[in-house]
Amino acid sequence: MTDSSLALYVHMPWCVRKCPYCDFNSHQLKSAQPDVSYIDALIRDFDIEAPRLASRRIDTVFFGGGTPSLFQPEQFARLLGALRQRIAFAPDVEITLEANPGTIERGRFLGYAEAGINRVSLGAQTFDPAALKRLGRIHSAEDTHRAVAELRAAKLDNFNLDLMYALPEQSLQEALHDVRIACSLAPAHISYYQLTLEPGTVFHLRPPPLPDEEAAWQIQCAAQELLAEAGYRQYEVSAYARDGARCRHNLNYWLFGDYLGLGAGAHGKLSIQKPAQILRTAKPKQPREYQAEIRRAAPLAGSCTPNAVGETAFIAEADLPFEFMLNALRLNEGFTRDCFLERTGLPLRTVEQKLSRAQVRGLMDERPDGWQPTELGRRFLNDLQASFLA
Repeated sequence: MTDSSLALYVHMPWCVRKCPYCDFNSHQLKSAQPDVSYIDALIRDFDIEAPRLASRRIDTVFFGGGTPSLFQPEQFARLLGALRQRIAFAPDVEITLEANPGTIERGRFLGYAEAGINRVSLGAQTFDPAALKRLGRIHSAEDTHRAVAELRAAKLDNFNLDLMYALPEQSLQEALHDVRIACSLAPAHISYYQLTLEPGTVFHLRPPPLPDEEAAWQIQCAAQELLAEAGYRQYEVSAYARDGARCRHNLNYWLFGDYLGLGAGAHGKLSIQKPAQILRTAKPKQPREYQAEIRRAAPLAGSCTPNAVGETAFIAEADLPFEFMLNALRLNEGFTRDCFLERTGLPLRTVEQKLSRAQVRGLMDERPDGWQPTELGRRFLNDLQASFLA
């Protein structure tokens, strides 16, 4: 655990309207604009965390939400400028902004690019007007096309389209029509994931009629063929990229790398040296509570002791193999032996028996430098991951 690279996740928790399927920490906006004092809280949040980050460097930044594109470009410029004064950024740092096509004003992407954003994840979800309405989205298919044109005009060609399948009453033909339109817009990356009914959401309380498991599997397989034909290679359960366009920030998650979480409800994972331990952090979910705690907290004075903002806990050594596999097994290429050792501090022999059992079941394949899930293992990923529980 000596890698100095660090990912930064910044949570912007406000939305115009909460979607009925969403279980993310998001809060409906009650005014015309988000609270700009939130940027000050994020900067102070970083200052509180800074003593844990000695000699680290920011390699990727991800602004997630909520709807980060509700904030103005100058607010991102101020935040990124303040952070660059406090910590080194990699020369080729990847800085991603999640954006809702329905919140983008003309020229806004150019402002984001000037602020330092160099990658955008656009929440298209579907191009079917009726499906967008059922999903509670505030944008139209035309808004997505317009947003892509705005991205091109701002020379933000490194963008992702979020697309969902197995939507209420969706047919195979309707799902594939979405994929064809997405490919025609030529994004660098496509996230293609199945709609699931998460606890605590409106859809979980009042389930809509969804395609059954077999129908969803047929959609996934047919869509993967279309994506491959269009040059999008699957590298993770729901991630498809053109050559050189994989999301570096998410790859860091999947390979159990370190990341700092700033903002209401943000989570973090940091490797602490002497002794080597992995610390999980979680900030208060409610924006008002988060900002109040930030105001009360004082930066740590040269200590790695958990701070007073939110919750912190060290991962038990017995849980590290499962925590690693929960992420790494999402990748088609799996992981290397060196990565397992570097990210957990444990030799691979601690999980060799379980890897061998998974291989016998046809769920894992050994390769010269590591292990990867088979096609069967990817289909039954939950079972494969659970086999590594302590």
